[in-house]
Amino acid sequence: MTGSSPPIASGGSAPCGFPSTPGGASIAFAAVADLWALIEPLAMPVLEAAGEARFEVTHAVWLRHRTDIVAGMRLLLAGRALAIHSFRDPDETRRYLVCRCTEEGR
Repeated sequence: MTGSSPPIASGGSAPCGFPSTPGGASIAFAAVADLWALIEPLAMPVLEAAGEARFEVTHAVWLRHRTDIVAGMRLLLAGRALAIHSFRDPDETRRYLVCRCTEEGR
């Protein structure tokens, strides 16, 4: 892993829908796990595209490898929320995942 910052505690949550008034659905997030993460702010935000969607990546978040991470989840830390847009196994050893995230609400 890059950087010299120590790992910091973080929480993961996944979106879940539930019915609301006349045929709609509301989206809320349910806690999935408590985990350790190294959160690296990017010096220059990166514009990425996945299909038709375009988003600005503001943070790279390193996690221990997990099989239950999917795009659309978010990581929570001290009132901050980082939405996961994509992720990869940086060296294909299944030790770590690097999530490409956008901070919500900033």
